[in-house]
Amino acid sequence: MSTSDDSELGRVTTAVDTLLAEHPPVTTDDREFRGHRYDAGLAWVHFAEGFGGLGLRPDLNRLVEERCRQAGAKATDASTFFMALAAPTIVTHGSDEQKRRLLRPMFTGAERWCQLFSEPGAGSDFAGLGTRAVRDGDEWVVNGQKVWNTLAHLADWGMLVARTDPEQPKHKGMTYFALDMRLPGVEVRPLRQITGEAEFNEVYITDARVPDDCRIGAVGEGWRAALTTLMNERTAIGAGSSGTRRKGPIDEAMRLWKELAPDRRTGAREQQLMRLYCVSEAMRLTNARASAKARAGNPGPEGSIAKLALSDFNKRCTEFCVDLLGAHGLVEYDFTFRRPDTLSVDGLDHGVRHSFLRARANSIEGGTSEIMKNILGEQVLGLPGEPRVDKDIAWSKVPRN
Repeated sequence: MSTSDDSELGRVTTAVDTLLAEHPPVTTDDREFRGHRYDAGLAWVHFAEGFGGLGLRPDLNRLVEERCRQAGAKATDASTFFMALAAPTIVTHGSDEQKRRLLRPMFTGAERWCQLFSEPGAGSDFAGLGTRAVRDGDEWVVNGQKVWNTLAHLADWGMLVARTDPEQPKHKGMTYFALDMRLPGVEVRPLRQITGEAEFNEVYITDARVPDDCRIGAVGEGWRAALTTLMNERTAIGAGSSGTRRKGPIDEAMRLWKELAPDRRTGAREQQLMRLYCVSEAMRLTNARASAKARAGNPGPEGSIAKLALSDFNKRCTEFCVDLLGAHGLVEYDFTFRRPDTLSVDGLDHGVRHSFLRARANSIEGGTSEIMKNILGEQVLGLPGEPRVDKDIAWSKVPRN
């Protein structure tokens, strides 16, 4: 470890010691504690001072989180997952005023976020989106439909990308906004999933008037800002249930194996369990190594590797768990329609039957597995890209259904 690394570690350690001494998490309200943590620069230590950080290397965030949890701080509420996407985007592309306004309540959980990217006609081809934003003085009038918007029914703000210039090529005519989800003209409708939940939503936007000071980045630079969001999303998902901590489907698989009757512990199943365990461990260690090597900035396309691997692993591992349950895996699950108040993308809080069903979405959300393979092939391996005949013509002239 270099002298610089020692200095940064010492600075974080001192800041955490002071935070925990002055605001013990066991006797401080969770939201209040997180506010003090933000003010101390310990929300995201790699962010700039004054915006929840100390300008240090990002791997020290893990030390902060571990120290706070050991002192009795609550785990980050899963319903605030999207701050891992919105915060880096605002820090990278937003103004100082936007950072001051949005980052602290985002970190404390006072304001929750959702993502408004995909559309019925623009899922994998995100740059083909058609939601329009038309400038009207100091406001933008937005009309369109978004879909697969996780927890939008709980959100105060949405990360919205809309088309502001249809005469530009599709990647150049988009602009990024922070959308107040309580604005007149914003309607959230539930989408019932195979689990019985409506964790996903569709959002209809009709003549919503968005102030220009809610624009994140320059007009027409929405694609660049959106890439920041997407790269952080894939990294966050990929570091999920097989990240640097041991928790998730593989734990349930091992538990069920230990409880399995001896006559059902076949050699084939045992080999399958060991293969799953090895994949889980490889992903965990890969994520740990990537975190240790991280220095600053936003993640690159390499985050798509973990996202692709996790999507496949979760489906295979939860399927193995249900197989171990046998016929019992078909019962004792409640399919009653409900709108959840937290994120269920990770962990086994609702049991393995729920996880088996929910894992089907892993290969779609955050970018389909097919798109992940394209990204990895082109941007990581350097393979030739697929032909894109609509890349350089105006969006308004691109044929569409």
